[in-house]
Amino acid sequence: MATTTTLFICGAMGDLTSRLLLPALAQLLDLEPDRDVHLVGVGRRDVTDDEWRDRVRKSFGDDACSAARDVAEHARFIRADISTPEGVRSVLEQAHGRSVLYFAVPPSVAQEACEAMSGIDLPDDLMLALEKPFGTDEDSAREFNEKLTRLVPENQVFRVDHFLGQSILLDMLGVRFANRVFEPVWSAEHIESVVIRYDETLGLEGRAGYYDKAGALIDMMQSHLLELLAAVAMDPPASLDERDLRDATGAALRATRLWDGDPVRSSRRARYTAGEAGGKELPSYVDEDGVDPSNNTETLAEATFEVTTARWAGVRFILRSGKAIQPAIQEIALHFRPVRHLPPQFRGHTAPNVLRFTFGPDAMSLRLNVHDGTNPFDLAGTDLSADLGEGSLRAYAEVLSGILDGDATLAVRGDAAEQCWRIVAPIIDAWNADEVPLDEYPAGSDGPESWHRV
Repeated sequence: MATTTTLFICGAMGDLTSRLLLPALAQLLDLEPDRDVHLVGVGRRDVTDDEWRDRVRKSFGDDACSAARDVAEHARFIRADISTPEGVRSVLEQAHGRSVLYFAVPPSVAQEACEAMSGIDLPDDLMLALEKPFGTDEDSAREFNEKLTRLVPENQVFRVDHFLGQSILLDMLGVRFANRVFEPVWSAEHIESVVIRYDETLGLEGRAGYYDKAGALIDMMQSHLLELLAAVAMDPPASLDERDLRDATGAALRATRLWDGDPVRSSRRARYTAGEAGGKELPSYVDEDGVDPSNNTETLAEATFEVTTARWAGVRFILRSGKAIQPAIQEIALHFRPVRHLPPQFRGHTAPNVLRFTFGPDAMSLRLNVHDGTNPFDLAGTDLSADLGEGSLRAYAEVLSGILDGDATLAVRGDAAEQCWRIVAPIIDAWNADEVPLDEYPAGSDGPESWHRV
């Protein structure tokens, strides 16, 4: 019999809930209709159950399965101030079965709610789900983690990074660990560099309130891309369960630092000017609504790191993410070292092998040098490719699946959140001191002309 779980979404009337959480829940119920989920919206506004149910149905979509329609039909809304002990208590009193508090609210509100819980008797199996950012630096992340662990055990804290729910990440782990041709060569002996890139054609899209204070470095690199780096660089875990996997990725992050320890030479930043990207005309970033030009917020961030272990010593890990970029390359690319010796009889263009994992629709390719033409020693590059599909679940559906199961395998552990801040701290300091120039690029380009290409 399925375990009954009450999913409380705090911040139920917000954009995150309607745009990501509820559609993901509908997909999860479509694939796993036997789940017994009670959906409860929580907010400070006076919202009726019927108004909340209408919102849920709209987000679920007209083609929602019968299980999703049933969840929407019985959804309820609680008006409560979760920043007070009384508000938290009134919410948890409405639970049936296991309880999940999903904080789809600003981090400051989530922290206030967690502080309010300190004097409350909490359910033993309570799961707390929190959105990034987790703190504003290493010290604040550590302080918040200490507060959380006084409330519930670490494995009942689900720090959400939806990139850990990306199916391409699971595809990569399968390719690495289940194939003899790749598992033994996943190291500095054979791999020269790793590029993790996530560029978008999208501009600001009305997110100035958050983005102009964060920028590409904190929004993408400090969290998502460093977590992907850890998954690439980790030593093989004994299993892929919550403890072993997160021990392995945590060890990789502890060994990660800026290349040569020099943020001036090893990081770059830029922001877009007016142009066309993704078929849309975009103004200069500084002219977007809600942007303060004096913040010097970057929309493109790039940095080079190293993982100081025997497996990866000397390998550059290049992380990059930008907005209003075209083409919008989104991939994990492992660049192999050249062969040790190539007989001089071979002719034509040869290049090191590259193994690429491309985000949604998921695909992988392997660049090889093969015979070309009638001369037996002519060579040319070709790609062996595989379409890995869309993945069975949306990234947020994978996240919700883990949360509802009480399984934090695909969550960010507390020490990892602290390490991610530690890793980027030298870059943040250098950029705040204007030691690294803020370059510009036209929207719709692939970055500043003066930059060498990744």
